Amino acid sequence: MNQSTLTNTALTVLRVIVGFIFAAHGWQKFNEFTIAGTQAAFTQMGVPAASLVAPVVATIELVGGIALIAGVLARVFAALLALDMLGALFLVHAPAGIFADKGGYEFVLALAAAALAVALTGAGRISVDAAVFGRKASKLSVLA
Repeated sequence: MNQSTLTNTALTVLRVIVGFIFAAHGWQKFNEFTIAGTQAAFTQMGVPAASLVAPVVATIELVGGIALIAGVLARVFAALLALDMLGALFLVHAPAGIFADKGGYEFVLALAAAALAVALTGAGRISVDAAVFGRKASKLSVLA
């Protein structure tokens, strides 16, 4: 395999796995915790405007995760997901330190970094973005 093929394969693996994790967390907020439960949890955690933020975050995580898996508008959704995780880091997890078992930020920081990597590189060749916008356009377009 040449370097370009390896890079596109790595990007696809990253995008699909991170998309799956985000989609699972969005699904969890809708179906297991419920939006009302997520709003209550966000309020308890001190998230500002929790009643508005909770459904937005749940939707961005679910829809954005699915979009990353498919590689649809990957840069846009990845940027939104990175911002989502930075919000979680600074608003909730930072005071607890790094370790997730103590409520820390290691997991949200890793997800933010992975989402930012996709936002900066785009979806790669194995994606809906590449099929729709093409290789040349994907380098020039924020949407690819």
